Formats: sequence, structure tokens, C-alpha cells
Amino acid sequence: MIAILKYNAGNVASVENAIHRLGYETIVTDDAKIIHAADKVIIPGVGEASTAMSYLKDKGLDDVITSLQQPVLGICLGLQLLCKYSEEGDTKTMGVFDANVLHFPPNGIVPHTGWNNFTAAKSKLFNNIQPEQDCYFVHSYYAEICAETIAVTDYILPFSAALKKNNFYATQFHPEKSAQTGLQILKNFLCL
Repeated sequence: MIAILKYNAGNVASVENAIHRLGYETIVTDDAKIIHAADKVIIPGVGEASTAMSYLKDKGLDDVITSLQQPVLGICLGLQLLCKYSEEGDTKTMGVFDANVLHFPPNGIVPHTGWNNFTAAKSKLFNNIQPEQDCYFVHSYYAEICAETIAVTDYILPFSAALKKNNFYATQFHPEKSAQTGLQILKNFLCL
């Protein structure tokens, strides 16, 4: 069973639909027992860091998520919440990845919206993905490059397009909105 985290963020339905297209069953939940029992957990997200973290903390889900042993995938806001700190709302986040989330500098068009590629992709998450394939991004905040960075995108400055630490994976881009490339990345995650 694939658990999709229900919390104070949008884009849950798009992720659910993409997973169904790949032939997997999902459950959208904020129930800790179901999340612990799931084969895989996905943290989707379009939203604001401080309100999302407040919801997770109020439900005790921040501790649940960081204790998971099965593969976990954070998407967009999900990636940012798995980092250690976000400038958005001056928010202490879950600290899985040793990266801060910062606002893009004002010397470009923000938010970063649209198709962009990534380089230095190194992980099973990117099996069967050709270099320079595009994915869909929409974000005003970015994760710094750190030791856990497994893919880099350059928009205004280089940032972490994807992160991995142990059983935790995360993408700043939206694989569920990234056509066949994104579906292949989701499939790779579901096959871990």
C-alpha cells in the first residue's frame, strides 16, 4: 500500500492520480498507524512551510515521518519540510536532510515556474532517465546544495533538485506533473 500524507498542503489529488496511472493503490491519510504500515510513503505538497509544519506537529506526524524505515518521497514542499530549516515563516522543519531552504534572490523571476532540467543525477530514483530531461518546477524557495544532493538544477543559482538520505528521497520538481519523465521517476521510487 502507498500512503500519501494528508496535511495542510495541496496537490494531493495530482499525486494520487499519477500513482493510480502506474497501477498502484493509494490511501490518503494522516493516521500514524496506517503511515507506519505502508510499503511506501509520499509527502506531496504545494503550500506554505510554517502552516504545514504546524499541522504535522499538532498531529505528531513530524516524529512519525522521521522515524519511518520504508522508502519515503517528499515532493516540492515535501522536500522542503524534510530539510532542517525554511526561511518561509522562519520555520524549523524536520531535519532529515542537512540543508536550509532559502528564498530565491530577487534578481530573477520568482517563483521559478515551468520546465527545467537537472544534472548530476545519481540515484536509483533516476534509473532510465536521460541526462538533461526536463521536469516541472513551481517554487519560490529552494534547498541548498548539500552532501545529500543527488540532482542539481540551475535557476538564478544552483540548488538541490533532488535529495536522498537512507530511505528518504525528495524532489523539488513535481514528478506527477512532469509527463513521462516524472512517471518514470515515480515508478522508480515505487520499485525501491
